[in-house]
Amino acid sequence: MNKVYADARSALAGSLKDGMMIMAGGFGLCGIPETLILAIRDSGVKNLTVVSNNCGTDGKGLGILLDTRQIKKMISSYVGENKTFMQQYLAGELEIEFNPQGTLAERIRAGGAGIAAFFTARAISFTARPRGILIHRWRPRLR
Repeated sequence: MNKVYADARSALAGSLKDGMMIMAGGFGLCGIPETLILAIRDSGVKNLTVVSNNCGTDGKGLGILLDTRQIKKMISSYVGENKTFMQQYLAGELEIEFNPQGTLAERIRAGGAGIAAFFTARAISFTARPRGILIHRWRPRLR
C-alpha cells in the first residue's frame, strides 16, 4: 500500500463522504492540517461532524469549512473568536457538542482504544435548578 501521495486531493480521493465524522488536530490555527482542510473544501463534501478543540477563526483553519457550510456539527471544547461559528449556531444551522478540554481528549483516546464509554467526575456534585442556576454540594471524592 502506497502512503505517499502527490497532493492532499489525491490522498483523500475516495475517502470523503457526506455526513461523515472528521477529526482535525491543532490548537487554534497552530498545527492544523491546512492543506487537507482546503482539499475537503474543494471536494464539496457536506453535513460533516468535525471533532477538534475549536473551529479556527473566520476564514482560516476549519473556519473555511464553516464559510462553505460544510460542517453540520462541531464537537469541541472552545468557540474562540469565530463569528461565523456563533452566527450559524444562533441561527440553528450548526449543532455544537461542548466538552471540557480534558474530557474531549479522553473521549478521543478512549475511542481510539475501542472503549465505548468512560466515567468522568466533572460536575457530579452539581444540581441543575430552574433558570440555569447550579447548586454545588461538596462531597469528598472516593479513592
